[in-house]
Amino acid sequence: MDLLFDPLVGQLITVIIGFVLIGLLAHWLQRWLTRYINNRRTLSSLGQATKFLAYLAAVALVVTVFSGQIPGLTVTLGVAGAGIAFALQEVIASVAGWIAISFGQFYIVGDRVQLGGIRGDVIHIGVLRTSLMEIGEWVKADQYNGRIVRISNSFVFKEPVFNYSEEISFIWDEIAIPVRYGSDHKLAREIMLKAAEAVVGATIDNVTHEWEVMRQKYPLEHASVEPRVFLIANDNWMQVTLRYTVDVKRRRVIHDELFMYILDAIAETEGRVALASATLELVGAPALDVRLRSERAAQS
Repeated sequence: MDLLFDPLVGQLITVIIGFVLIGLLAHWLQRWLTRYINNRRTLSSLGQATKFLAYLAAVALVVTVFSGQIPGLTVTLGVAGAGIAFALQEVIASVAGWIAISFGQFYIVGDRVQLGGIRGDVIHIGVLRTSLMEIGEWVKADQYNGRIVRISNSFVFKEPVFNYSEEISFIWDEIAIPVRYGSDHKLAREIMLKAAEAVVGATIDNVTHEWEVMRQKYPLEHASVEPRVFLIANDNWMQVTLRYTVDVKRRRVIHDELFMYILDAIAETEGRVALASATLELVGAPALDVRLRSERAAQS
């Protein structure tokens, strides 16, 4: 009975009840935001802010409830805090990284990023770690390989953060076709442009709008988002390269559609455009002087 009326026990019960109420309020607020906000990036930022405020409220509650004991524990807490900070410096850096991610617009859930040399889609942002659904490695062309990678949030202070989809939903990509010398290079250029128009032409208007918004926000030079073809002549063949814009998560699908269209179109040219391959040519081979002698002449 004496334990029930101990002031410390009452303070602990108050803190526990406060934690429960703060957690319920934060959960209700996140559900309310999900119901009335449709923008994914805004919703993610507000969700991270809600978590941060909940943690801050929990700390404030503890300080308020135990304020009477704090003056007598100042030295002890200072020494203990220094030791904890040294032992948990990576954890503290990760928490600081989480705060930077939440308010610094590094990335949100759903973005395709590269962190610490690992590429993938962000599926969860925790207080200590960010979880990615990995792409690449033994699977080519930006497709999932099935691994989930958890990376410490402190990486945002140590290495560059590559975000493929933060401001715009597209990237520039290229495919190259080797064309044999003697082929109709103008027809090859026309085939490449028609392929781009057929496969990605419907997205050009949206891409143009996004790029104009980007240029209004940042001091960027003009860059063409229309498909373009470049030709380079080297020692082996003419290389015809198509540059185009593509949704960052559909790069392999678009590659397949473009190559199918181009190969079918080249087959219909009846030899006017021919694909090249690596060949070897011997130039200036020495003449061979072969003389045959009979066996009797050889013995003599």
